[in-house]
Amino acid sequence: MKTQVAIIGAGPSGLLLGQLLHRQGIDNVIVERRSGEYVLSRIRAGVLEQGMVDLLREAGVDQRMDKEGLPHDGFELVFDNRRVRVALDELTGGSKVMVYGQTEVTRDLMEARAAAGATTLYEAENVQPHDLDSDHPYLTFEHNGETVRLECDYIAGCDGYHGVSRQSIPQERIKEFEKVYPFGWLGMLSDTPPVSDELIYASHERGFSLCSMRSATRSRYYLQVPLDEKVEDWSDERFWEELKRRLPEEVAAKLVTGPSIEKSIAPLRSYVVEPMQYGRLFLVGDAAHIVPPTGAKGLNLAASDVNTLYRLMVKVYQEGRTDLIERYSQTCLKRIWKAERFSWWMTSMLHNFSDEEDFNSRMQLAELDYVTSSKAGMTTIAENYVGLPYEPLE
Repeated sequence: MKTQVAIIGAGPSGLLLGQLLHRQGIDNVIVERRSGEYVLSRIRAGVLEQGMVDLLREAGVDQRMDKEGLPHDGFELVFDNRRVRVALDELTGGSKVMVYGQTEVTRDLMEARAAAGATTLYEAENVQPHDLDSDHPYLTFEHNGETVRLECDYIAGCDGYHGVSRQSIPQERIKEFEKVYPFGWLGMLSDTPPVSDELIYASHERGFSLCSMRSATRSRYYLQVPLDEKVEDWSDERFWEELKRRLPEEVAAKLVTGPSIEKSIAPLRSYVVEPMQYGRLFLVGDAAHIVPPTGAKGLNLAASDVNTLYRLMVKVYQEGRTDLIERYSQTCLKRIWKAERFSWWMTSMLHNFSDEEDFNSRMQLAELDYVTSSKAGMTTIAENYVGLPYEPLE
């Protein structure tokens, strides 16, 4: 097989890149080790930055998002018995976020790719990139019992933190940066109406909590828990009771409870690898960076990588600008480190790091009090939350 761009991974970043390239006439093949059903079963993020919304529109997959998605022009911070609303649109000149689940984004992109007749090979085993530091890289893998060689010009590694893409780069050619947090998020999905029209980020002496949603009838809630907690120890009743304890009384009184659809615990960490490219391999999304979910940046950072690589490939194939190839990593990392900073800051400010009142807890309250009483501070939160502008290639 031959193609121009080989994409490893059929998650939202791989599918979005493939769709954008296809619309520009750039041939691409996506190779995915899991089944399409498995990819759609992943429960992930649901807050889309303005930039990602615009990119999905450019990809032509915005119809269902615009019909079913929930535009949000603000969210609430709760701390020290106070509720403060961050007015995103007013503080950023009109920018908003869109609440639309990652599963739905993935479904829309899968359907668009199928309608376009573009090639996606699911359940491809033993995917391995070769000759990355040459002008003729290729992939080998097994599909339907046959060994396949896929020749290409470039490879996009959209296969996540545990994927083969980053592992194919010689260790001495990259540097990894990581911070591990001493807690995780216990998340629960339920077919219940959200407790609020907007997201609520709550700092409490018992731990952080987040009230989010996927639609007007499906809610997503999170609780900060110790890393050694087990999902099976959390019944639905225990989850709801603990969530009520961490919310203001007037919010807890409106909470509609019901059976969970899914519960899981995600550890929190920050991670970045530099550089994000090696030869003709480009790392995209979780293959190159992880953020704690507090800033709602994971999927959105992957989209910003896609935006950079997509526009780079258009320059290469339509204008012959191969000189831009070496700028991919530097361009992406400028925005990534800013998003890492915001996610680290929100996490550090809103979570409990000790069961005791200490210097750190007083600093957290002082920080929250300062940023929410200052227009400059509130603008900083809003600008970062809706998403900083994409970095230009030149």
